[in-house]
Amino acid sequence: MRVASVVGARPNFIKLAPVARALASRRGVEHVVVHTGQHYDAGMSEIFFTDFGLGLPDYNLGVGSGSHAKQTAAILERLEPVCVTLQPDWVLVYGDVNSTVAGALAAVKLGIRVAHVEAGLRSGDRTMPEEHNRVATDHLADLLFAPSRDAVANLRREGIAEERIAFVGNTMIDTLVASLSAARELRAARRYGLPDGGYLVVTLHRPSNVDDDARLADLMRGLRAIAEQIPVLFPLHPRSRQRVEAAGLGRQSGRVRCVNPLSYIEMLSLVDTAMVVATDSGGLQEETTFLGVPCLTLRPNTERPVTVSVGTNRLIKGGGDDLAAAALDGQLARRPSIIERWDGHSAERIVAVLCDGERFD
Repeated sequence: MRVASVVGARPNFIKLAPVARALASRRGVEHVVVHTGQHYDAGMSEIFFTDFGLGLPDYNLGVGSGSHAKQTAAILERLEPVCVTLQPDWVLVYGDVNSTVAGALAAVKLGIRVAHVEAGLRSGDRTMPEEHNRVATDHLADLLFAPSRDAVANLRREGIAEERIAFVGNTMIDTLVASLSAARELRAARRYGLPDGGYLVVTLHRPSNVDDDARLADLMRGLRAIAEQIPVLFPLHPRSRQRVEAAGLGRQSGRVRCVNPLSYIEMLSLVDTAMVVATDSGGLQEETTFLGVPCLTLRPNTERPVTVSVGTNRLIKGGGDDLAAAALDGQLARRPSIIERWDGHSAERIVAVLCDGERFD
């Protein structure tokens, strides 16, 4: 069996790592990794392949940045001949980025079976490009690997046949479980002079938060207010840094400490001992839920409602004042949560479905 994984962005690499390890343990299975180059900055791409021991990808399509249409089209154009050459039995796509939907579309047009890792997530927000990518990919794919029961329910509600759905759990949690010991040994908070359990980590990258100068300035004001009370560390996505600097906000960061993107292990170490995390990232909502770290999600909705229902995640629908009030309200507490099949073995289930035809309902 030949399996090709198509990945393109930081969250994809985190989800790929445990699947790659599980496939490597199977005799007679060849696994080929195709990196579209959607994330091309070394801090957002190469470092993850190094951290997870994946080696270099077998193919790098080098598509770079661009509009959604240009990026998706470039992936389709460059991926098609790779698929023709490889003729894989399965193409695996991950998450909800442009590489996900483009990888699925390129494969199905060639009659190659597609499996979607992290299928069934829905925010209900049709203004988000990721929502369109999720829905389109799920309806193109032959196999849908759902991370949670609500994701399974979403797929059923959309009329997807039961035999195409497998409830396997969350491969991002597989990577967290495998990395947590190393992350705790690192003690990254001490490296930054941060008190264990007494600081906030923030990440922002979504256009709704960083492309509107007024919105971004408001959130920065909220972060500065928080930083008057507790330390704030802000690892800046390259695109976010560009927007912060273009808006002239870098000079106004005050006590908010802005740093370059961090390795996965370093970021996990910081999140693990944080008092609170503020983010618009989907993956951090899941990681904080597993760790029990309070999370403030700077969005009006989430495709991961299970993180809200278990009580670790709170949606912040307003601006900087609401963010500061939530972060400093004195009611935040660690609340470890156990979500079904978030146990570090999701990738093993995925490979059992692909290689052995097993069912996970």
